[in-house]
Amino acid sequence: MDAPGGRKGKKARTFDLEAIFEQTRRTAIERSQRTLEERRHEEAQREEAGSSQKVRDKPAAASTGKNRPSASTSRQESDESGDSSDSDSDSDSDSELIGPPVPRQFAAQGSSQDNLDKEDLVGPPLPPGYRGSVADDDDDDEEDMQDEEDNNPVKKIPDTHEITLQHGTKTVSALGLDPSGARLVTGGYDYDVKFWDFAGMDAALQAFRSLQPCDHQIKSLQYSITGDVILVVAGNAQAKVLDRDGFPVLECVKGDQYIVDMANTKGHTAMLNSGCWHPKIKEEFLTCSNDGTVRTWDLNSEKKHKSVFKPRSFQGKRVTPTCCTYSRDGKLIAAGCQDGTIQIWDRNLSVHTKFHCRKAHTPGSDITCLTFSYDGTTLASRGGDDTMKTWDIRNFSKPLNIATGLTSFFPMVDCCFSPDDKLLVTGTSVKKGEGHGKLMFFDRANFQKMYEIEVSDASVVRCLWHPKLNQIMVGTGNGLAKVYYDPVKSQRGAKLCVVKSKRKEKQAETLTQDYIITPHALPMFREARQRSTRKQLEKDRLDPVKSHKPEPPNIALDKTDDSNPRQAILRHAKEAAENPYWVAPAYTKTQPEPVFAEDESEDEEADKEPEWKKRKI
Repeated sequence: MDAPGGRKGKKARTFDLEAIFEQTRRTAIERSQRTLEERRHEEAQREEAGSSQKVRDKPAAASTGKNRPSASTSRQESDESGDSSDSDSDSDSDSELIGPPVPRQFAAQGSSQDNLDKEDLVGPPLPPGYRGSVADDDDDDEEDMQDEEDNNPVKKIPDTHEITLQHGTKTVSALGLDPSGARLVTGGYDYDVKFWDFAGMDAALQAFRSLQPCDHQIKSLQYSITGDVILVVAGNAQAKVLDRDGFPVLECVKGDQYIVDMANTKGHTAMLNSGCWHPKIKEEFLTCSNDGTVRTWDLNSEKKHKSVFKPRSFQGKRVTPTCCTYSRDGKLIAAGCQDGTIQIWDRNLSVHTKFHCRKAHTPGSDITCLTFSYDGTTLASRGGDDTMKTWDIRNFSKPLNIATGLTSFFPMVDCCFSPDDKLLVTGTSVKKGEGHGKLMFFDRANFQKMYEIEVSDASVVRCLWHPKLNQIMVGTGNGLAKVYYDPVKSQRGAKLCVVKSKRKEKQAETLTQDYIITPHALPMFREARQRSTRKQLEKDRLDPVKSHKPEPPNIALDKTDDSNPRQAILRHAKEAAENPYWVAPAYTKTQPEPVFAEDESEDEEADKEPEWKKRKI
């Protein structure tokens, strides 16, 4: 579509169509009325001129005796014919004009209206106040600025403002943002997963929920493509799936660690390293583990994995995958391994790799992240050897570009592409007190460093550039999650919460129940002070009535001498004989007289014994 004024090659401008149609309608009515009045006026003038000419020509005709037309009459007739021809040509030219008529403001300029070509009149009418070359100059300036901004992707980086979310005191090792950009989840080395709602937060920037899905460090968090569930990958062997509010939905089964072939087990048998959702299928997700396998899972089947991929070294030995991801179309599965290799499989063929690069990074250094570009042709890899590389899927033998000197201390330092696919972003690590962790921006085409942001005095572990919000989320090594945004270029997200003031605490919530003490009140009206439960229980224990303490026996009351129990009992023999109370009164009538054996000397007893009982000495 041509721009206003007939200038080709310009971008279409936005107009208020209702106002233009109303202005066009009024202009057409006024123009029709003006044209009709002019025609009536011209016809009246022609009639008056014709009648006066006939009156002047009558004497001449009578004097000559011939009724010949005079020169003035013929000249008048030629003028009339000329007028008619001119009117015909005008009507023809009007009929050739395409589109609605030009507004009255522009038509009043006179000569400029006559100089318009037919090509200039094609398209919608010009808006009121349009002034030709001035407007063209403004359009040129705006378009030049737009072209300059398009050519310089650094100006699209939203870093003019930032907010800081306090996750905790330990490393923020996982970030996840739902597709709509309404909620953010953060996970860290403190085992906590916190939920942040941008629309519900105020300037206090507090998380609305915190939980510990498992007693291990959180490695990865990601929302599904529909945003209704979250994949939680921690340091254990079983990945979990939570809903938007943090309630468990699925826990993957654990495999049998005594089986040699990991393809015959139902799940992982060692610590997980990474995981992600399928970009097209909302029920499928991917995990990789130290058991040397990459497994796909179905959300509807929790008892067994869906398929198994086993990365191998050049000698065919087992290799540990440290990160994994899907391609943008979901047809490829890529894994970065501990020996520095990148192996890519077709999702439907799990045996042999489709692409394989043996020396992608330094052997023995963990590949911390793999990510595909939005156009699906480029793969970016972040290595533990302090490098970042890009690869062309169509020619996977050597890297396209290499960036070095990017310090990495964490096994989950990642990289991501900008929404326009022109920049590549990653973070750097620093030791405590030795500098600032930075967010580095590289040109995707030539890997020239375009921009950098000093985030904090700790390492930058995670980074995420949301394409819909146009905001950058960063997780650091000191427990902070920062959000960078631009009030003009960004949408929603952090802009929703920074404009809200902090909620005031209600007065009822700050008051506690206090007791009013009146020292001169009567005891019957006094209220007992509230005491702790422990002290009250100790006091009740000492009270024999409340504790139901049994009465001790009489023998135990006298504790003068308990060395000889027989003597302690016989102390009461005299009193029992003189004043029997317990046993003797019950047997006074039936108790026989006790007869005791008389005491005899030992010699007499020995003499009375028979001979055969005597001991032989």
